[in-house]
Amino acid sequence: MTSWAEALFDELSDAHSDHEVFGKIEAAASSLGFEYCAYGLRAPWPLSKPKTRLVNNYPAWWQKRYEEAGYIEIDPTIRHTRRSQLPVIWSDSFFADVPQLWQEARAAGLRVGWTQSAFDSCGVGGMLTLARSSEPLSPAELAHKETRMRWLVNTAHLALKRVLMPTLMDDPVRGLTEREVEVLRWAADGKTSGEISKILVISVDTVNFHVKNAVTKLKSANKTEAAVRAAMLGLLH
Repeated sequence: MTSWAEALFDELSDAHSDHEVFGKIEAAASSLGFEYCAYGLRAPWPLSKPKTRLVNNYPAWWQKRYEEAGYIEIDPTIRHTRRSQLPVIWSDSFFADVPQLWQEARAAGLRVGWTQSAFDSCGVGGMLTLARSSEPLSPAELAHKETRMRWLVNTAHLALKRVLMPTLMDDPVRGLTEREVEVLRWAADGKTSGEISKILVISVDTVNFHVKNAVTKLKSANKTEAAVRAAMLGLLH
């Protein structure tokens, strides 16, 4: 297990494009006995409609059908991973509320599947799916492979986040100074500019100067939005 995990981590660390990274993930999935794999990455911002990226090796017609039918809005694997980090094994009962989606997925060869989410301190969410066309996932196989499957979830998340996040949003850390982070941290705690000035022993004008700069850099409308965004991006730790 250790050598497999270390080798996978090293291979993903050396990959520099989404195509290259996913190729390594696809090979790892195959070594675990799965024909298909998919990874969805969700940016933490904007809160109302976060940007997402999905990479997979599903049949082309199914990728097109999934998008055209808007199945992403009703996919139970997505609903599950948004509220739980526990893995889920696909079944007829799991897809009972979306029979058309399930029927078409099975027709595409996606009959057996396992899905688990991944989250990090910066609020970036992810979801790995491993799937195949036959051979149900037995308890014995799961016991033998699940540690590696879970490892793949986390290493895939780190690698794909590294190569995909720049395409989903601007670098939020760019130019954000230590003092700006400090001011936003207190603002996130509900402190006013006057209170922050006393805490940091600086003038109110100086506090407002740092707030204005942070608001601009984080492309926010005001101090509250900037503080919330910075917190969601993990910048206030």
